[in-house]
Amino acid sequence: MATRDSRPRDHGDPGDAPTIPPPLTPVVNSVRPSAAEEARTIAASTNTGTLATLTATGDPWASLVTYGLHGGAPVLCVSNLAEHGRNLSADQRASLAVVAPATDTDPLANARITLAGVVYEPTGAEYDEARQAHLDGVPAAKYYVDYSDFTLWVLRVDRVRWVGGYGRMDSASGADYAAAQPDPVRSAASGAVAHLNADHADALAAMARTLGGYPDATAAVCTDLDRYGLDLRVTCDRGIAYTRVGYAQPIDSADELRAAAVELTRRAREG
Repeated sequence: MATRDSRPRDHGDPGDAPTIPPPLTPVVNSVRPSAAEEARTIAASTNTGTLATLTATGDPWASLVTYGLHGGAPVLCVSNLAEHGRNLSADQRASLAVVAPATDTDPLANARITLAGVVYEPTGAEYDEARQAHLDGVPAAKYYVDYSDFTLWVLRVDRVRWVGGYGRMDSASGADYAAAQPDPVRSAASGAVAHLNADHADALAAMARTLGGYPDATAAVCTDLDRYGLDLRVTCDRGIAYTRVGYAQPIDSADELRAAAVELTRRAREG
Protein backbone atom coordinates (compact mmCIF):
# COMPACT_ATOMS: atom_id res chain seq x y z
CA MET A 1 0.00 0.00 0.00
CA ALA A 2 1.35 3.41 -0.94
CA THR A 3 2.20 5.72 1.94
CA ARG A 4 2.25 9.46 2.01
CA ASP A 5 5.70 11.04 2.08
CA SER A 6 6.05 12.43 5.61
CA ARG A 7 9.40 14.13 5.13
CA PRO A 8 9.38 17.81 6.12
CA ARG A 9 9.28 20.28 3.26
CA ASP A 10 10.26 23.91 3.02
CA HIS A 11 9.00 26.86 1.00
CA GLY A 12 11.12 26.88 -2.12
CA ASP A 13 11.42 23.09 -2.43
CA PRO A 14 11.89 21.97 -6.04
CA GLY A 15 8.43 20.38 -5.98
CA ASP A 16 6.92 23.83 -5.53
CA ALA A 17 8.37 25.10 -8.79
CA PRO A 18 6.39 25.12 -12.03
CA THR A 19 7.42 22.51 -14.58
CA ILE A 20 9.99 24.04 -16.90
CA PRO A 21 11.56 22.73 -20.11
CA PRO A 22 15.07 21.35 -19.46
CA PRO A 23 18.16 22.55 -21.35
CA LEU A 24 18.89 20.76 -24.62
CA THR A 25 22.66 21.29 -24.51
CA PRO A 26 25.12 21.56 -21.61
CA VAL A 27 25.25 24.86 -19.76
CA VAL A 28 28.78 26.15 -20.29
CA ASN A 29 29.32 27.75 -16.88
CA SER A 30 26.61 27.69 -14.23
CA VAL A 31 28.74 28.73 -11.25
CA ARG A 32 26.92 30.94 -8.79
CA PRO A 33 27.43 32.24 -5.23
CA SER A 34 27.45 29.72 -2.39
CA ALA A 35 24.63 29.69 0.16
CA ALA A 36 26.94 31.45 2.61
CA GLU A 37 27.74 34.19 0.07
CA GLU A 38 24.06 34.60 -0.78
CA ALA A 39 23.23 34.89 2.91
CA ARG A 40 25.93 37.50 3.55
CA THR A 41 24.67 39.49 0.55
CA ILE A 42 21.06 39.41 1.72
CA ALA A 43 22.05 40.34 5.28
CA ALA A 44 23.94 43.35 3.92
CA SER A 45 21.09 44.43 1.63
CA THR A 46 18.81 45.75 4.37
CA ASN A 47 18.72 46.60 8.08
CA THR A 48 15.43 45.04 9.18
CA GLY A 49 14.39 41.50 9.97
CA THR A 50 12.06 39.39 12.06
CA LEU A 51 13.61 38.24 15.32
CA ALA A 52 12.34 34.97 16.81
CA THR A 53 12.82 34.51 20.56
CA LEU A 54 11.39 32.22 23.22
CA THR A 55 9.07 33.38 25.99
CA ALA A 56 9.34 32.23 29.59
CA THR A 57 6.76 29.53 28.83
CA GLY A 58 8.67 28.36 25.76
CA ASP A 59 6.36 29.89 23.19
CA PRO A 60 7.89 31.35 19.99
CA TRP A 61 7.72 35.13 19.74
CA ALA A 62 8.41 37.09 16.53
CA SER A 63 9.29 40.79 16.48
CA LEU A 64 10.34 43.32 13.86
CA VAL A 65 13.87 44.58 14.64
CA THR A 66 16.64 46.63 13.06
CA TYR A 67 20.26 45.55 12.94
CA GLY A 68 23.76 46.40 11.82
CA LEU A 69 26.46 43.91 10.84
CA HIS A 70 29.71 43.26 12.68
CA GLY A 71 31.74 40.86 10.55
CA GLY A 72 28.46 39.44 9.27
CA ALA A 73 27.01 38.98 12.75
CA PRO A 74 23.76 40.92 13.27
CA VAL A 75 23.99 43.50 16.04
CA LEU A 76 20.67 44.33 17.71
CA CYS A 77 19.82 47.20 20.04
CA VAL A 78 16.81 46.03 22.01
CA SER A 79 14.68 47.69 24.67
CA ASN A 80 14.71 45.74 27.92
CA LEU A 81 11.02 46.60 28.29
CA ALA A 82 10.07 44.94 25.00
CA GLU A 83 8.79 41.37 24.97
CA HIS A 84 11.71 40.18 22.87
CA GLY A 85 14.15 42.07 25.10
CA ARG A 86 12.89 40.22 28.16
CA ASN A 87 12.98 36.96 26.23
CA LEU A 88 16.63 37.38 25.26
CA SER A 89 17.63 38.18 28.83
CA ALA A 90 16.19 34.83 29.94
CA ASP A 91 17.05 32.64 26.94
CA GLN A 92 19.71 33.69 24.46
CA ARG A 93 18.65 31.31 21.68
CA ALA A 94 17.33 33.30 18.72
CA SER A 95 16.97 33.44 14.97
CA LEU A 96 16.65 36.31 12.54
CA ALA A 97 14.68 36.08 9.28
CA VAL A 98 15.69 38.62 6.63
CA VAL A 99 14.01 39.20 3.27
CA ALA A 100 16.00 40.75 0.43
CA PRO A 101 14.54 43.80 -1.34
CA ALA A 102 11.74 42.52 -3.59
CA THR A 103 12.49 41.75 -7.22
CA ASP A 104 9.26 39.85 -7.94
CA THR A 105 5.59 40.49 -7.21
CA ASP A 106 5.29 36.95 -5.82
CA PRO A 107 6.68 37.11 -2.24
CA LEU A 108 7.79 33.48 -2.29
CA ALA A 109 9.84 34.09 -5.44
CA ASN A 110 12.06 36.57 -3.57
CA ALA A 111 15.24 35.65 -1.70
CA ARG A 112 15.35 35.35 2.08
CA ILE A 113 17.47 33.88 4.86
CA THR A 114 17.19 32.64 8.40
CA LEU A 115 20.19 33.10 10.68
CA ALA A 116 19.98 30.94 13.81
CA GLY A 117 22.22 30.95 16.85
CA VAL A 118 22.73 32.50 20.29
CA VAL A 119 22.97 36.16 21.24
CA TYR A 120 25.51 37.57 23.66
CA GLU A 121 26.37 40.96 25.10
CA PRO A 122 29.68 42.26 23.74
CA THR A 123 32.18 43.79 26.15
CA GLY A 124 35.27 45.96 25.98
CA ALA A 125 36.59 46.82 22.54
CA GLU A 126 34.06 44.50 20.93
CA TYR A 127 31.25 46.53 22.48
CA ASP A 128 32.55 49.70 20.84
CA GLU A 129 32.87 47.93 17.48
CA ALA A 130 29.40 46.37 17.74
CA ARG A 131 27.87 49.70 18.78
CA GLN A 132 29.39 51.42 15.75
CA ALA A 133 28.27 48.56 13.49
CA HIS A 134 24.70 49.00 14.68
CA LEU A 135 24.86 52.77 14.16
CA ASP A 136 26.30 52.27 10.68
CA GLY A 137 23.33 50.05 9.83
CA VAL A 138 20.69 52.02 11.75
CA PRO A 139 21.63 55.73 11.95
CA ALA A 140 18.43 56.55 13.86
CA ALA A 141 19.69 54.41 16.74
CA LYS A 142 21.91 57.33 17.83
CA TYR A 143 18.90 58.63 19.73
CA TYR A 144 18.62 55.58 22.01
CA VAL A 145 21.65 53.28 21.67
CA ASP A 146 23.20 54.59 24.90
CA TYR A 147 20.04 54.54 27.00
CA SER A 148 20.38 52.36 30.10
CA ASP A 149 17.19 50.45 29.32
CA PHE A 150 18.50 49.26 25.92
CA THR A 151 20.86 46.32 25.48
CA LEU A 152 23.25 45.65 22.63
CA TRP A 153 23.14 42.02 21.51
CA VAL A 154 25.29 40.26 18.92
CA LEU A 155 23.84 37.18 17.23
CA ARG A 156 26.48 34.47 16.91
CA VAL A 157 25.30 32.67 13.80
CA ASP A 158 25.51 28.88 14.09
CA ARG A 159 23.25 27.86 11.21
CA VAL A 160 22.06 29.49 7.99
CA ARG A 161 19.15 28.68 5.70
CA TRP A 162 19.00 30.47 2.35
CA VAL A 163 16.05 30.38 -0.05
CA GLY A 164 16.55 32.06 -3.40
CA GLY A 165 12.98 31.59 -4.59
CA TYR A 166 11.15 28.60 -6.00
CA GLY A 167 13.42 25.59 -6.37
CA ARG A 168 16.54 27.31 -5.04
CA MET A 169 17.61 26.74 -1.44
CA ASP A 170 20.55 25.54 0.61
CA SER A 171 22.02 25.58 4.10
CA ALA A 172 25.38 26.77 5.41
CA SER A 173 27.28 26.56 8.66
CA GLY A 174 27.96 29.55 10.85
CA ALA A 175 31.67 29.21 10.07
CA ASP A 176 31.06 29.35 6.31
CA TYR A 177 28.77 32.35 6.78
CA ALA A 178 31.40 34.20 8.82
CA ALA A 179 34.10 33.46 6.22
CA ALA A 180 32.01 34.60 3.24
CA GLN A 181 31.69 38.15 1.93
CA PRO A 182 28.71 40.07 0.48
CA ASP A 183 28.62 40.08 -3.30
CA PRO A 184 30.51 43.20 -4.46
CA VAL A 185 28.32 43.89 -7.51
CA ARG A 186 24.81 42.99 -6.31
CA SER A 187 24.17 46.56 -5.18
CA ALA A 188 24.49 47.68 -8.82
CA ALA A 189 22.38 44.82 -10.16
CA SER A 190 19.08 46.62 -10.71
CA GLY A 191 20.54 49.29 -12.96
CA ALA A 192 22.73 46.85 -14.87
CA VAL A 193 19.84 44.41 -15.35
CA ALA A 194 17.59 47.20 -16.66
CA HIS A 195 20.31 48.29 -19.12
CA LEU A 196 20.93 44.75 -20.40
CA ASN A 197 17.21 44.15 -20.95
CA ALA A 198 16.58 47.51 -22.60
CA ASP A 199 19.61 47.66 -24.89
CA HIS A 200 20.99 44.13 -25.31
CA ALA A 201 18.04 41.79 -25.77
CA ASP A 202 19.62 40.14 -28.82
CA ALA A 203 22.84 39.46 -26.92
CA LEU A 204 20.93 37.90 -24.00
CA ALA A 205 19.07 35.59 -26.39
CA ALA A 206 22.38 34.59 -27.98
CA MET A 207 23.79 33.82 -24.52
CA ALA A 208 20.81 31.60 -23.73
CA ARG A 209 21.18 29.72 -27.02
CA THR A 210 24.95 29.25 -27.03
CA LEU A 211 26.01 29.28 -23.37
CA GLY A 212 22.84 28.62 -21.42
CA GLY A 213 21.70 25.30 -22.89
CA TYR A 214 18.66 26.56 -24.82
CA PRO A 215 19.48 26.58 -28.56
CA ASP A 216 15.75 26.94 -29.22
CA ALA A 217 15.50 30.22 -27.24
CA THR A 218 13.56 32.94 -29.02
CA ALA A 219 14.16 35.54 -26.29
CA ALA A 220 15.86 35.95 -22.94
CA VAL A 221 15.56 38.44 -20.10
CA CYS A 222 18.16 39.02 -17.40
CA THR A 223 16.53 38.61 -13.97
CA ASP A 224 19.58 39.07 -11.74
CA LEU A 225 23.35 39.20 -11.75
CA ASP A 226 26.25 38.82 -9.33
CA ARG A 227 30.02 38.55 -9.36
CA TYR A 228 29.90 35.16 -11.09
CA GLY A 229 27.38 35.68 -13.89
CA LEU A 230 23.84 36.38 -15.10
CA ASP A 231 20.51 34.70 -14.40
CA LEU A 232 18.27 34.50 -17.47
CA ARG A 233 14.58 33.81 -18.00
CA VAL A 234 14.33 32.13 -21.37
CA THR A 235 11.39 31.97 -23.78
CA CYS A 236 11.28 29.07 -26.23
CA ASP A 237 8.58 27.13 -28.05
CA ARG A 238 8.61 24.59 -25.19
CA GLY A 239 7.73 27.24 -22.61
CA ILE A 240 9.50 29.45 -20.07
CA ALA A 241 12.81 28.27 -18.62
CA TYR A 242 15.58 29.62 -16.43
CA THR A 243 19.32 29.31 -16.94
CA ARG A 244 22.68 30.67 -15.88
CA VAL A 245 25.56 32.13 -17.90
CA GLY A 246 28.82 32.64 -16.03
CA TYR A 247 31.57 35.13 -16.73
CA ALA A 248 34.99 33.87 -17.78
CA GLN A 249 36.25 34.93 -14.33
CA PRO A 250 34.51 36.24 -11.19
CA ILE A 251 34.54 40.03 -10.95
CA ASP A 252 35.32 42.13 -7.90
CA SER A 253 33.49 45.41 -8.52
CA ALA A 254 30.60 46.93 -10.44
CA ASP A 255 33.17 48.69 -12.65
CA GLU A 256 33.99 45.30 -14.18
CA LEU A 257 30.39 44.47 -15.14
CA ARG A 258 30.49 46.02 -18.60
CA ALA A 259 33.67 44.20 -19.66
CA ALA A 260 32.31 40.89 -18.31
CA ALA A 261 29.04 41.32 -20.24
CA VAL A 262 30.90 42.23 -23.43
CA GLU A 263 33.02 39.09 -23.08
CA LEU A 264 29.90 36.95 -22.61
CA THR A 265 28.36 38.51 -25.74
CA ARG A 266 31.48 37.81 -27.77
CA ARG A 267 31.56 34.15 -26.74
CA ALA A 268 27.84 33.74 -27.36
CA ARG A 269 28.02 35.19 -30.88
CA GLU A 270 31.12 33.16 -31.76
CA GLY A 271 29.14 30.05 -30.92
